Amino acid sequence: MKKLGIVLLVVLILSSCREAKKEEVASAEPQIDFLTPLGKEIILPEPSEKLLGQYTIAKEDYETNPDDVDKVIWYGRRTAYLGKYEDAIAIYTGGIKKFPEDARLYRHRGHRYISLRKFDKAIADLEKAGQLIEETENEIEPDGMPNAMNIPVSTLHSNIWYHLGLAYYLTHDYEKAFEAYTKCRASGRLPDNIVSSTHWLYMIQQRLGDSILATKMLDPIEAEMDVIENQSYHELCKLYKGLIPVDSLLQTKTGSPSNNAVLYGVANWYFYNDDKEKAKEMMSSLVESKSWSSFGYIAAESDLIEYFDQGTN
Repeated sequence: MKKLGIVLLVVLILSSCREAKKEEVASAEPQIDFLTPLGKEIILPEPSEKLLGQYTIAKEDYETNPDDVDKVIWYGRRTAYLGKYEDAIAIYTGGIKKFPEDARLYRHRGHRYISLRKFDKAIADLEKAGQLIEETENEIEPDGMPNAMNIPVSTLHSNIWYHLGLAYYLTHDYEKAFEAYTKCRASGRLPDNIVSSTHWLYMIQQRLGDSILATKMLDPIEAEMDVIENQSYHELCKLYKGLIPVDSLLQTKTGSPSNNAVLYGVANWYFYNDDKEKAKEMMSSLVESKSWSSFGYIAAESDLIEYFDQGTN
């Protein structure tokens, strides 16, 4: 009987250990942070120490000065750079309650609604931002992730119109998208703004079937321009203008926002040049990349749903 009791005790201990291990494995399973409209499960990577440090400083600054709108904005931006878009939206929403006339809060919240594929909400915010900047002086918008030269290349007005145009484009409302990007291009003469807005203006007119107007949009594009940050858009504009061959861009790899922009532009080039199969192939490859919140990724995803009947959640 004593031996039997010992055996039973050992069995119970082993069973408890197995259950505990199962619970440990279950708890160690990564949490799904976002599910894309095409059903891809997104798990956020661990942020770098630099990003975490910047976030911590912004959070402390905000908590020290919660009624400073600039602190609210930077707290939201640093939160978004961690991929925590819902949290960033909540921060901007709190800021809007305190500062309902500050266009910057709507501009940044609208951007993050795009990241989460909530395009109608993005449009509402960015239209509001557009109304708030009417008859106001434009201003350079500081970079949260500076370029190699540490020179900001975008303005508040251009960013509002750029993101509004993008939100319309992603809902396939090309007429309104064209209007927004026209305002974007008119809002600043920096080469980076010219190439980024021209890229979308050209694509939109090709989608609308007006190749003559699309070509007209390329008038400001030159082979050599002082582009600091948006080289991907400059390369695409040179492709559209016939300054470089499409083959020169086909070796671009997915994985970064700038590379995804190039790949989407090339895929779209095939789309309106009647090679839908190549376009679908490239877009399908693009949405397997890691940069799930890049604009090229989201645009490819939207097109796969709209034009290639790929399912949504």
